[in-house]
Amino acid sequence: MLVNLRRSLVFAVIAVVGTLLYALVGTGLSQVLFKSQADGSITARGSTLIGQNWAAASCSGHLIGSCVFHGRPDDTGPYAADPKKNISGGDNPLVANGVDGESAATNLGPRSVTLRDDTEALVAYWHHLGVSDPTPDLVTTSGSGYDPDISPADALVQVPMVAHATGVPAASLRRIIAEQTHGPELGFLGASYIDVLQLNEALASLR
Repeated sequence: MLVNLRRSLVFAVIAVVGTLLYALVGTGLSQVLFKSQADGSITARGSTLIGQNWAAASCSGHLIGSCVFHGRPDDTGPYAADPKKNISGGDNPLVANGVDGESAATNLGPRSVTLRDDTEALVAYWHHLGVSDPTPDLVTTSGSGYDPDISPADALVQVPMVAHATGVPAASLRRIIAEQTHGPELGFLGASYIDVLQLNEALASLR
Protein backbone atom coordinates (compact mmCIF):
# COMPACT_ATOMS: atom_id res chain seq x y z
CA MET A 1 0.00 0.00 0.00
CA LEU A 2 2.82 2.41 0.87
CA VAL A 3 4.50 1.60 -2.43
CA ASN A 4 1.34 2.53 -4.36
CA LEU A 5 0.90 5.70 -2.33
CA ARG A 6 4.51 6.73 -2.96
CA ARG A 7 4.12 6.07 -6.69
CA SER A 8 0.93 8.13 -6.75
CA LEU A 9 2.60 11.07 -5.00
CA VAL A 10 5.63 10.92 -7.29
CA PHE A 11 3.38 10.83 -10.36
CA ALA A 12 1.33 13.76 -9.01
CA VAL A 13 4.47 15.84 -8.43
CA ILE A 14 5.80 15.02 -11.91
CA ALA A 15 2.44 15.94 -13.47
CA VAL A 16 2.27 19.28 -11.63
CA VAL A 17 5.89 20.19 -12.42
CA GLY A 18 5.47 19.10 -16.04
CA THR A 19 2.32 21.21 -16.43
CA LEU A 20 4.02 24.29 -14.97
CA LEU A 21 7.11 23.81 -17.13
CA TYR A 22 4.93 23.40 -20.24
CA ALA A 23 3.15 26.67 -19.49
CA LEU A 24 6.38 28.54 -18.73
CA VAL A 25 8.16 27.26 -21.83
CA GLY A 26 5.15 28.03 -24.01
CA THR A 27 4.87 31.56 -22.60
CA GLY A 28 8.59 32.16 -22.95
CA LEU A 29 8.72 30.99 -26.56
CA SER A 30 5.66 33.06 -27.49
CA GLN A 31 7.22 36.18 -25.96
CA VAL A 32 10.45 35.61 -27.88
CA LEU A 33 8.99 34.55 -31.24
CA PHE A 34 5.52 36.16 -31.32
CA LYS A 35 5.61 38.98 -28.77
CA SER A 36 3.02 41.28 -30.36
CA GLN A 37 0.52 38.45 -30.83
CA ALA A 38 1.16 37.05 -27.34
CA ASP A 39 0.65 40.42 -25.66
CA GLY A 40 -2.78 40.77 -27.29
CA SER A 41 -4.50 43.76 -28.89
CA ILE A 42 -5.55 45.69 -25.78
CA THR A 43 -3.66 48.90 -24.98
CA ALA A 44 -4.35 51.69 -22.51
CA ARG A 45 -6.63 53.38 -25.06
CA GLY A 46 -8.43 50.39 -26.59
CA SER A 47 -7.93 47.49 -28.98
CA THR A 48 -5.84 47.53 -32.15
CA LEU A 49 -8.15 44.90 -33.69
CA ILE A 50 -11.54 46.53 -33.12
CA GLY A 51 -12.42 49.96 -34.49
CA GLN A 52 -13.54 52.66 -32.08
CA ASN A 53 -15.80 55.67 -32.25
CA TRP A 54 -13.39 58.61 -32.24
CA ALA A 55 -16.16 61.07 -33.04
CA ALA A 56 -16.88 61.48 -29.32
CA ALA A 57 -13.29 62.43 -28.39
CA SER A 58 -13.24 65.54 -26.20
CA CYS A 59 -11.17 68.37 -27.68
CA SER A 60 -10.61 71.33 -25.37
CA GLY A 61 -11.72 74.54 -27.07
CA HIS A 62 -12.46 72.80 -30.37
CA LEU A 63 -15.19 70.74 -31.99
CA ILE A 64 -15.68 67.30 -30.44
CA GLY A 65 -13.73 64.70 -32.41
CA SER A 66 -11.58 67.21 -34.28
CA CYS A 67 -8.36 66.59 -32.32
CA VAL A 68 -7.92 62.93 -33.29
CA PHE A 69 -7.86 60.85 -36.44
CA HIS A 70 -11.03 58.91 -37.24
CA GLY A 71 -11.59 55.46 -38.66
CA ARG A 72 -14.46 54.20 -40.81
CA PRO A 73 -17.84 55.67 -39.71
CA ASP A 74 -19.13 52.34 -38.34
CA ASP A 75 -20.45 54.02 -35.19
CA THR A 76 -20.66 57.64 -36.32
CA GLY A 77 -23.51 59.88 -37.44
CA PRO A 78 -26.35 57.88 -39.00
CA TYR A 79 -24.63 54.63 -37.98
CA ALA A 80 -24.22 55.52 -34.30
CA ALA A 81 -25.53 53.35 -31.49
CA ASP A 82 -29.06 54.11 -30.31
CA PRO A 83 -30.43 51.94 -27.44
CA LYS A 84 -33.90 53.45 -27.87
CA LYS A 85 -34.06 51.95 -31.38
CA ASN A 86 -32.25 48.77 -30.32
CA ILE A 87 -29.25 49.70 -32.49
CA SER A 88 -25.88 48.80 -31.01
CA GLY A 89 -23.72 50.62 -33.53
CA GLY A 90 -21.21 49.09 -35.90
CA ASP A 91 -18.28 49.21 -33.48
CA ASN A 92 -19.95 47.20 -30.75
CA PRO A 93 -19.33 43.48 -31.37
CA LEU A 94 -20.18 42.79 -27.72
CA VAL A 95 -22.96 44.08 -25.51
CA ALA A 96 -22.65 47.87 -25.42
CA ASN A 97 -24.97 50.81 -24.75
CA GLY A 98 -27.45 48.33 -23.34
CA VAL A 99 -27.85 46.55 -26.69
CA ASP A 100 -26.45 43.23 -27.91
CA GLY A 101 -23.77 43.99 -30.48
CA GLU A 102 -23.20 42.43 -33.86
CA SER A 103 -20.66 42.40 -36.67
CA ALA A 104 -22.20 43.23 -40.00
CA ALA A 105 -22.29 45.70 -42.84
CA THR A 106 -25.31 47.90 -43.52
CA ASN A 107 -26.15 45.84 -46.63
CA LEU A 108 -27.51 48.95 -48.33
CA GLY A 109 -27.32 48.72 -52.13
CA PRO A 110 -26.01 51.41 -54.50
CA ARG A 111 -29.59 52.50 -55.35
CA SER A 112 -30.60 52.80 -51.69
CA VAL A 113 -32.06 56.19 -50.76
CA THR A 114 -31.03 55.53 -47.16
CA LEU A 115 -27.43 54.95 -48.22
CA ARG A 116 -27.44 58.19 -50.21
CA ASP A 117 -28.90 60.16 -47.30
CA ASP A 118 -26.47 58.60 -44.80
CA THR A 119 -23.50 59.33 -47.05
CA GLU A 120 -24.59 62.93 -47.53
CA ALA A 121 -24.97 63.28 -43.76
CA LEU A 122 -21.42 62.03 -43.26
CA VAL A 123 -20.05 64.37 -45.94
CA ALA A 124 -21.72 67.25 -44.08
CA TYR A 125 -20.28 65.94 -40.80
CA TRP A 126 -16.74 66.02 -42.20
CA HIS A 127 -17.24 69.48 -43.69
CA HIS A 128 -18.38 70.68 -40.26
CA LEU A 129 -15.14 69.34 -38.71
CA GLY A 130 -13.03 71.05 -41.35
CA VAL A 131 -12.29 68.18 -43.74
CA SER A 132 -13.09 69.65 -47.14
CA ASP A 133 -12.73 66.51 -49.25
CA PRO A 134 -13.43 63.31 -47.27
CA THR A 135 -12.46 60.05 -48.97
CA PRO A 136 -15.05 57.39 -49.86
CA ASP A 137 -13.86 55.27 -46.92
CA LEU A 138 -14.70 58.06 -44.48
CA VAL A 139 -18.32 58.31 -45.62
CA THR A 140 -19.11 54.60 -45.98
CA THR A 141 -19.05 51.83 -43.40
CA SER A 142 -16.77 48.80 -43.49
CA GLY A 143 -17.87 45.30 -44.33
CA SER A 144 -17.21 43.98 -40.82
CA GLY A 145 -18.76 46.87 -38.93
CA TYR A 146 -15.70 47.50 -36.77
CA ASP A 147 -12.70 47.90 -39.08
CA PRO A 148 -9.71 49.29 -37.08
CA ASP A 149 -7.73 50.41 -40.15
CA ILE A 150 -7.81 53.22 -42.68
CA SER A 151 -5.72 53.98 -45.77
CA PRO A 152 -2.94 56.60 -45.76
CA ALA A 153 -5.18 58.78 -47.97
CA ASP A 154 -7.94 58.61 -45.33
CA ALA A 155 -5.48 59.87 -42.71
CA LEU A 156 -3.91 62.59 -44.86
CA VAL A 157 -7.22 64.35 -45.59
CA GLN A 158 -7.72 64.69 -41.82
CA VAL A 159 -4.38 66.45 -41.27
CA PRO A 160 -5.72 70.05 -41.53
CA MET A 161 -8.48 69.25 -39.01
CA VAL A 162 -6.15 67.63 -36.48
CA ALA A 163 -3.45 70.27 -36.94
CA HIS A 164 -5.95 73.07 -36.28
CA ALA A 165 -7.39 71.42 -33.17
CA THR A 166 -4.11 70.25 -31.62
CA GLY A 167 -1.61 72.84 -32.74
CA VAL A 168 0.69 70.05 -33.97
CA PRO A 169 2.34 71.11 -37.27
CA ALA A 170 0.95 69.44 -40.37
CA ALA A 171 4.44 68.24 -41.29
CA SER A 172 4.70 66.36 -37.99
CA LEU A 173 1.30 64.77 -38.56
CA ARG A 174 2.29 63.64 -42.03
CA ARG A 175 5.47 62.17 -40.56
CA ILE A 176 3.64 60.01 -38.02
CA ILE A 177 1.21 58.92 -40.73
CA ALA A 178 4.17 57.71 -42.79
CA GLU A 179 5.66 56.01 -39.73
CA GLN A 180 2.39 54.24 -38.89
CA THR A 181 1.72 53.07 -42.46
CA HIS A 182 1.95 49.29 -42.91
CA GLY A 183 2.65 47.95 -46.39
CA PRO A 184 0.71 45.15 -48.11
CA GLU A 185 1.07 41.69 -46.57
CA LEU A 186 4.12 39.91 -48.01
CA GLY A 187 4.69 43.02 -50.07
CA PHE A 188 1.88 42.42 -52.55
CA LEU A 189 -1.31 41.22 -50.80
CA GLY A 190 -3.85 43.98 -50.20
CA ALA A 191 -3.09 47.67 -49.80
CA SER A 192 -1.18 49.86 -47.37
CA TYR A 193 -3.06 50.57 -44.15
CA ILE A 194 -2.87 52.40 -40.82
CA ASP A 195 -4.25 51.22 -37.49
CA VAL A 196 -6.22 54.23 -36.22
CA LEU A 197 -5.61 53.48 -32.54
CA GLN A 198 -1.85 53.27 -33.06
CA LEU A 199 -1.93 56.48 -35.10
CA ASN A 200 -3.77 58.32 -32.32
CA GLU A 201 -1.36 56.92 -29.75
CA ALA A 202 1.50 58.34 -31.83
CA LEU A 203 -0.40 61.64 -31.97
CA ALA A 204 -0.79 61.61 -28.18
CA SER A 205 2.97 61.17 -27.78
CA LEU A 206 3.53 64.30 -29.88
CA ARG A 207 1.13 66.31 -27.75
